[in-house]
Amino acid sequence: MSEPDVDLEFGYSLSFPLPFRVFALTSLGILAWATNIHGLDNLGVDVVSALDLRVGDHHSPSQRYWPDSPRKADVTVLYKNVYRIFITYSVWCLVSWTTFRSLSQGNPTLVDLYGYIPAVFALLTVIILLLPFHVLFKPERDKFLHAIRRCISSSPDSPVYFADVVFADIFTSFAKVLGDVFISLRMLFPGNSLLEPPADHGWTRWIMPTIMSIPYLVRFRQCVIEWLSVDNTSRRPLANAVKYATAFPVMYLSAAQRLVVSDLINEKGKQAAEEAWHGEHPLFRLWLLFAAINSLYSFWWDVTNDWGLELLKPGSKTSGRPLPPRRLVLPHLHSGTALLGSHRPAPESEDHLAYPFGLRPTLLYPLPVYPLLVFLNLILRLTWSIKLSSHLHSKSEGSVAIFLIEVAEIVRRWMWVFVRVEWEVIKKARETRNTGRTSFSDTDEPEFELITTPTMEHEIDP
Repeated sequence: MSEPDVDLEFGYSLSFPLPFRVFALTSLGILAWATNIHGLDNLGVDVVSALDLRVGDHHSPSQRYWPDSPRKADVTVLYKNVYRIFITYSVWCLVSWTTFRSLSQGNPTLVDLYGYIPAVFALLTVIILLLPFHVLFKPERDKFLHAIRRCISSSPDSPVYFADVVFADIFTSFAKVLGDVFISLRMLFPGNSLLEPPADHGWTRWIMPTIMSIPYLVRFRQCVIEWLSVDNTSRRPLANAVKYATAFPVMYLSAAQRLVVSDLINEKGKQAAEEAWHGEHPLFRLWLLFAAINSLYSFWWDVTNDWGLELLKPGSKTSGRPLPPRRLVLPHLHSGTALLGSHRPAPESEDHLAYPFGLRPTLLYPLPVYPLLVFLNLILRLTWSIKLSSHLHSKSEGSVAIFLIEVAEIVRRWMWVFVRVEWEVIKKARETRNTGRTSFSDTDEPEFELITTPTMEHEIDP
């Protein structure tokens, strides 16, 4: 690295050490979830029914939040409370960082001297999260802990709720953040520094990829449970499990790259350690192969299965003139009716309707949103290998770029949630319509609201 780059990286570590980056990324994740719920509600999606968000009996401490409860949650209360948590947590983070900055004064010696400040802050945050008293967002803390418990330790015979799938998928976007937590803890050990990650030797190099693999193990387990369910007749959960399994070789082969560097130093000398490309080593080529497989497979799965778009679906055809997607008719929110509906049966199956190339017959959002999200998702998925590769962020060099990649991954997941929930709404509506559960008489028709977008007001020119 050039001298200005070294100064930039060092100044960045002085003013914004790794533990505070973890706090900032956590705060960003809370804000992203609040805006997801708020945005879906504003766009007319019944997010409570889509995610099956329910509240239990408030008089029963063990049943504060459970998906099979008969009581639906209030979406406005949900996102307002998450916004309040974001503001409270952000202020708490800002106070901690301001205190640290005012005491350390940008002095490298004082930075390590006051390194206990982020540790104390993190410890207090965990204590508050586990606090049994009815203070500081107790219902929301219970929901969060219940969700973790269901994802990690639910019975193999229990159903996998869609809300838990979304929660665990969001968790995978914080895999690198979990690795940062581990590095931050090691930085606080005697003899280490907040300005430079501690070196890995021997078996310790395998700890970080193991920690980063936890979110993928959770999703892998959910997919296996779905696949083994007696009600399942599809191989899709198994294919989804394979997708998450492809992340494990990327993480562990990344940890093995230190062996690659050691081998090349023995062959070429110490200058080999400064090189970023080691294509002559088989372990390096193997890591690149699995990184490419994971990135491309994950991108294909996002577009085809999580979003339901036809762009990359094998054998998909859009016949006839490309017309705008059908207007999406939704029942009024929380009306107790189906998520999607129509006053009368459709004259033909959705599968035979013409629609813009690569999309699907029913769209909720404006037409230009979809190609934009597909493009951004592809670009950000291609950074997946960097996010999962511990050998690329085990040094102080490049810490600014790695932090920006982590931010970008959270933004990508934030965009992903909007289309993922939209597709779940549409699938549930199709299932309801196909099973004949939405037959309304002329005298007992529900009220509907029509969601329109500018692209739906005119036909697309051929």
